[in-house]
Amino acid sequence: MILPYLYDAGALIALDSNDRRIWLRHKLALEEGREIHVPAIVVGQAWRDGRRQVQLARALTGCRVDPVGLDASKAAGVLCGKAGTADVVDATVVVMAAALRAITWTADHADISQLAHAAGARPRVVVRPV
Repeated sequence: MILPYLYDAGALIALDSNDRRIWLRHKLALEEGREIHVPAIVVGQAWRDGRRQVQLARALTGCRVDPVGLDASKAAGVLCGKAGTADVVDATVVVMAAALRAITWTADHADISQLAHAAGARPRVVVRPV
């Protein structure tokens, strides 16, 4: 079974910055038929100007942008309370990655790991190259 990927804003920013290493991994994932998920709220965190974000727009065509519904939003809020953090977007990433059993691509390993620990999850996290 090929595990899906889930990108957080750091991964999107790396793709938008044309980071060759993440583009290579992204292309390989698509070639092997791996699903790549991005919570819609994460797109909002990274998107600023579509006229200048051609690379990000191109990357998103190969991704499944998942809506963040009421249940996931509530779970993210509860998780923030448990972890003692306020970043609901990172909490949403953890909640959705756990539900999908996805490998999370992030630039924020410490926060994602803290939230995952509070959730009782054992995340599969890849820190994007910086």
